[in-house]
Amino acid sequence: MTQFWTTIRAALAALLLWLPSAAVKAETITVTHWGAQFYGAPYAVAKEKGFFKEAGIDITGFLTSTGGGTSVRNTLASDLPYGEVALSAALEAIKAGQPLKIVNGGVESIGDILWIAKPDSPLTGIKDLAGKRVGFTAPGSVTNMLILMSLKKAGIDLKSVQIVPAGGIGANLSAVLTGALDAAFTGEPVWTQEKAKVKPVFWAKDVLGPEMTQTVGVVTEDFIKSHPEKIRAIISGRAKGVAYIYAHTDEAADITAKAYNMDPKLVRAVFQHLKEIQWWGQGDLRYKGMNRMAEGMQIVGKLSGDVDWSKIVDTSFLPKELQPKS
Repeated sequence: MTQFWTTIRAALAALLLWLPSAAVKAETITVTHWGAQFYGAPYAVAKEKGFFKEAGIDITGFLTSTGGGTSVRNTLASDLPYGEVALSAALEAIKAGQPLKIVNGGVESIGDILWIAKPDSPLTGIKDLAGKRVGFTAPGSVTNMLILMSLKKAGIDLKSVQIVPAGGIGANLSAVLTGALDAAFTGEPVWTQEKAKVKPVFWAKDVLGPEMTQTVGVVTEDFIKSHPEKIRAIISGRAKGVAYIYAHTDEAADITAKAYNMDPKLVRAVFQHLKEIQWWGQGDLRYKGMNRMAEGMQIVGKLSGDVDWSKIVDTSFLPKELQPKS
């Protein structure tokens, strides 16, 4: 009996010595609009398919927010201070002195954003918006930037259009359907879900071009110094998630629908649209699209002067194939 317990104690001791090195600590990161919009899809897929664990990190949960500065604040407050946030929010936070670096790109297209009207509306294009009431989300938002940039590009006097901060995507849709607004912003998944009730007036991509960086990955400077391997693992896992979405779109949609508690049929339809426009980037930093977002921020008064990306970007955590070409 003594020999039996000696053997058990030895086995338990060996197990305790093995666990710290073999186990991967569970981690939570921030993803803007997680559970509502599809910025988080690559993370949902990477978690489900084990891509994060393969890279050496166990991401088990996601903090969400309604976007903007809230996503940045969640990132700063997290034990693992990485977040995929709006580029505009990242730039504002860095400008305000927050110790953040941009380490990867996220969503690289505005191909999902359009302005809609009721089916019987006489509006058929952006030129028809002169003299009309047109909705967007909130002052300083991406939709605020896009409507102003689009009107300017189309040569429309901004004073001739009454632009109205109508609230969220649902509120914009309701305002159009009730006649409170002549046209309003929408995007996915509302566009795919409700397009039988409305019609497009114009797509932002058709006026401005599709290339504009919506989201980026940010990390605190302290975490860059203390845990560079975790940053590489997150970026690697996300990149594999993006590749999987494009290669296995329906399965990836089903994974995301389950994570988001959404209708799989709707998410499959949305993913086909987002795949067509190559909405998700692999993580490489596309400075043309980033500069377009900075331009929009200047138009709405959120940014003055050009951005010196070299001071706020760190590309060293990107996989070799996504590194900038010298």
